[in-house]
Amino acid sequence: MPESSGSTGRTPETHVIDFRAAERLLDARDPKGAVKLLDSVIAAHPENTAARLLRARAFFAAAQLRPAELEFTIVLEREPDNAFAHFALARTYERQGRPEQATRHFRLAAALDPNPQYLKAARFDD
Repeated sequence: MPESSGSTGRTPETHVIDFRAAERLLDARDPKGAVKLLDSVIAAHPENTAARLLRARAFFAAAQLRPAELEFTIVLEREPDNAFAHFALARTYERQGRPEQATRHFRLAAALDPNPQYLKAARFDD
Protein backbone atom coordinates (compact mmCIF):
# COMPACT_ATOMS: atom_id res chain seq x y z
CA MET A 1 0.00 0.00 0.00
CA PRO A 2 1.52 3.36 -0.96
CA GLU A 3 2.29 5.75 1.85
CA SER A 4 1.62 9.44 1.95
CA SER A 5 4.43 11.89 2.33
CA GLY A 6 6.35 11.62 5.56
CA SER A 7 7.70 8.66 7.45
CA THR A 8 4.73 8.11 9.74
CA GLY A 9 3.19 5.39 7.61
CA ARG A 10 -0.04 7.38 7.31
CA THR A 11 -2.06 6.74 4.17
CA PRO A 12 -4.98 8.55 2.56
CA GLU A 13 -7.19 5.85 4.04
CA THR A 14 -5.95 6.47 7.58
CA HIS A 15 -6.59 10.18 7.11
CA VAL A 16 -10.19 9.44 6.14
CA ILE A 17 -10.52 7.21 9.21
CA ASP A 18 -9.05 9.98 11.40
CA PHE A 19 -11.47 12.52 9.89
CA ARG A 20 -14.48 10.28 10.58
CA ALA A 21 -13.23 9.54 14.10
CA ALA A 22 -12.79 13.29 14.70
CA GLU A 23 -16.43 13.84 13.67
CA ARG A 24 -17.50 11.25 16.22
CA LEU A 25 -15.30 12.76 18.94
CA LEU A 26 -16.80 16.20 18.30
CA ASP A 27 -20.30 14.71 18.45
CA ALA A 28 -19.30 13.03 21.74
CA ARG A 29 -18.18 16.42 23.11
CA ASP A 30 -14.44 15.70 22.95
CA PRO A 31 -13.31 18.63 20.80
CA LYS A 32 -9.68 18.46 21.94
CA GLY A 33 -9.49 14.83 20.85
CA ALA A 34 -10.97 15.83 17.51
CA VAL A 35 -8.38 18.59 17.05
CA LYS A 36 -5.55 16.13 17.72
CA LEU A 37 -6.79 13.77 15.02
CA LEU A 38 -7.38 16.57 12.55
CA ASP A 39 -3.93 18.08 13.03
CA SER A 40 -2.33 15.13 11.20
CA VAL A 41 -5.00 15.13 8.50
CA ILE A 42 -4.48 18.84 7.82
CA ALA A 43 -0.69 18.51 7.96
CA ALA A 44 -0.92 15.92 5.17
CA HIS A 45 -3.75 17.68 3.28
CA PRO A 46 -3.65 21.42 4.04
CA GLU A 47 -6.01 22.09 1.13
CA ASN A 48 -8.78 19.95 2.67
CA THR A 49 -11.47 22.48 3.49
CA ALA A 50 -13.77 19.92 5.14
CA ALA A 51 -11.05 18.98 7.63
CA ARG A 52 -10.35 22.65 8.34
CA LEU A 53 -14.04 23.36 8.90
CA LEU A 54 -14.31 20.43 11.28
CA ARG A 55 -11.18 21.56 13.14
CA ALA A 56 -12.61 25.09 13.37
CA ARG A 57 -15.80 23.67 14.90
CA ALA A 58 -13.71 21.65 17.35
CA PHE A 59 -11.66 24.71 18.35
CA PHE A 60 -14.92 26.63 18.87
CA ALA A 61 -16.38 23.83 21.00
CA ALA A 62 -13.19 23.83 23.08
CA ALA A 63 -13.50 27.62 23.54
CA GLN A 64 -10.25 28.12 21.62
CA LEU A 65 -11.68 31.12 19.85
CA ARG A 66 -8.62 32.56 18.15
CA PRO A 67 -7.68 29.25 16.43
CA ALA A 68 -11.36 28.80 15.52
CA GLU A 69 -11.44 32.26 13.98
CA LEU A 70 -8.30 31.54 11.94
CA GLU A 71 -9.65 28.22 10.62
CA PHE A 72 -13.08 29.66 9.74
CA THR A 73 -11.30 32.50 7.93
CA ILE A 74 -9.21 30.05 5.89
CA VAL A 75 -12.38 28.16 4.96
CA LEU A 76 -14.04 31.39 3.85
CA GLU A 77 -11.01 32.43 1.78
CA ARG A 78 -11.48 29.18 -0.15
CA GLU A 79 -15.29 29.06 -0.05
CA PRO A 80 -16.64 32.61 0.31
CA ASP A 81 -20.18 31.32 -0.28
CA ASN A 82 -20.10 28.88 2.66
CA ALA A 83 -23.03 30.11 4.72
CA PHE A 84 -22.30 27.81 7.66
CA ALA A 85 -18.70 29.07 7.89
CA HIS A 86 -19.95 32.68 7.93
CA PHE A 87 -22.47 31.80 10.65
CA ALA A 88 -19.87 29.96 12.75
CA LEU A 89 -17.33 32.76 12.34
CA ALA A 90 -20.04 35.20 13.46
CA ARG A 91 -20.67 33.07 16.57
CA THR A 92 -16.92 33.11 17.22
CA TYR A 93 -16.82 36.90 16.95
CA GLU A 94 -19.88 37.12 19.19
CA ARG A 95 -18.16 35.05 21.89
CA GLN A 96 -15.09 37.30 21.58
CA GLY A 97 -17.19 40.41 22.20
CA ARG A 98 -16.84 41.69 18.62
CA PRO A 99 -20.46 42.47 17.69
CA GLU A 100 -19.78 44.47 14.51
CA GLN A 101 -17.84 41.63 12.87
CA ALA A 102 -20.43 39.13 14.15
CA THR A 103 -23.34 41.05 12.61
CA ARG A 104 -21.56 41.28 9.25
CA HIS A 105 -21.03 37.52 9.06
CA PHE A 106 -24.50 36.67 10.43
CA ARG A 107 -25.95 38.77 7.61
CA LEU A 108 -23.69 37.19 4.99
CA ALA A 109 -24.77 33.74 6.19
CA ALA A 110 -28.44 34.70 5.96
CA ALA A 111 -27.97 36.25 2.52
CA LEU A 112 -26.34 33.06 1.26
CA ASP A 113 -28.82 30.68 2.90
CA PRO A 114 -32.27 31.64 4.22
CA ASN A 115 -31.93 29.12 7.05
CA PRO A 116 -34.25 30.34 9.85
CA GLN A 117 -31.40 30.18 12.38
CA TYR A 118 -29.23 32.40 10.15
CA LEU A 119 -32.08 34.84 9.49
CA LYS A 120 -32.84 35.16 13.21
CA ALA A 121 -29.18 35.78 14.06
CA ALA A 122 -28.84 38.35 11.24
CA ARG A 123 -31.44 40.60 12.92
CA PHE A 124 -32.25 42.47 9.69
CA ASP A 125 -35.07 44.23 11.55
CA ASP A 126 -32.68 46.03 13.91
